[in-house]
Amino acid sequence: MSVRILDVKEVTQPIASPIRNAYIDFSKMTTSLVAVVTDAVRDGRRVVGYGFNSNGRYGQGGLIRERFRPRILEAAPESLLDESGENLDPDKVWDTMMQNEKPGGHGERSVAVGTIDMAVWDAVAKIEGKPLFRLLAERCAREADPKVFVYAAGGYYYPGKDDSMLRAEMRSYVERGYTVVKMKIGGASLDEDRRRIEAVLDEIEGDAQLAVDANGRFDLVTAIDYARMLRDYPLFWYEEAGDPLDYALQSALSEFYPGPMATGENLFSHQDARNLLRYGGMRPDRDWLQFDCALSYGLCEYLRTLEVLSGMGWSPSRCIPHGGHQMSLNIAAGLRLGGNESYPDLFQPYGGFPDSVKVQDGHIVMPELPGIGFEGKADLIRVMRQLAE
Repeated sequence: MSVRILDVKEVTQPIASPIRNAYIDFSKMTTSLVAVVTDAVRDGRRVVGYGFNSNGRYGQGGLIRERFRPRILEAAPESLLDESGENLDPDKVWDTMMQNEKPGGHGERSVAVGTIDMAVWDAVAKIEGKPLFRLLAERCAREADPKVFVYAAGGYYYPGKDDSMLRAEMRSYVERGYTVVKMKIGGASLDEDRRRIEAVLDEIEGDAQLAVDANGRFDLVTAIDYARMLRDYPLFWYEEAGDPLDYALQSALSEFYPGPMATGENLFSHQDARNLLRYGGMRPDRDWLQFDCALSYGLCEYLRTLEVLSGMGWSPSRCIPHGGHQMSLNIAAGLRLGGNESYPDLFQPYGGFPDSVKVQDGHIVMPELPGIGFEGKADLIRVMRQLAE
């Protein structure tokens, strides 16, 4: 029996928080929550695929409602099906969304398309009755690995937050099983950030490694000044020192920082990924790539990005996506990426894992839930079903 998309629903919701990084505060941040409603029924319930955009980019309700939803609903239903005619074809849905869109301009629309794409893949895997990571491994002729490395992201600037509070936050992540923790830099002076880094390293010494993230704040001179300071410490990585599209800055920085660097969360297409690897001086033996499918046109585009990486000598194991969401967790498990970001205490209910999942020795084990696994996270699926039902 063929499957039809009955509706694409969207709601823009606040994920407001008083935290800030080096560039933005999150007091007015929003996210788009999307439900792709199908006429398929599994286990007595209508199949609905869910998606949302990652933190750090605003909700895209206008684009979703005005451009991408109408294209899906106006398409001939059979044009969205796979060869069996019994399930949706994510690539055909993606192509339908991108009709009448010019090349380039990988900004807000990449977020809108990525959000819907997440929901489509969730629906497809549910219709198949399989976890997305299993389905993805099968389709890409890979062997899934349900054990995924995760690190704890936090260390934001916060009104009244002193070093003792920062230390306590990082200690709490270690106590919850994380072996790598990340903190923000660039929102204070270099000397103040040095003090904050040393406080955290003193707190977690021997129990975890520390990564630092400048959120694209620095010009080249400042990035180099920080590199000279940071290379004195055994950091897991130095992340997004300068503007994400300033490949020359990233390339120059590698001459001053021999340790691992990470970037890519604000690149939204396989073309941008290719330019980063062409011109950014990234080193495949030590550096990390953080492309986030929920911000960059979705999993369909992420697969194209991985093809670019492979053609340029990079392993998918050097990818640790930004965002801390279950979609990237499934990709990491299905395609054997290097791991995934996690926000243990922030951006709820969207971030994190299903309720039964615990971090042990810096890893989680994926539960065998159909689709992306949102149904295993009680506070999140409650919000999602309010939209769809």
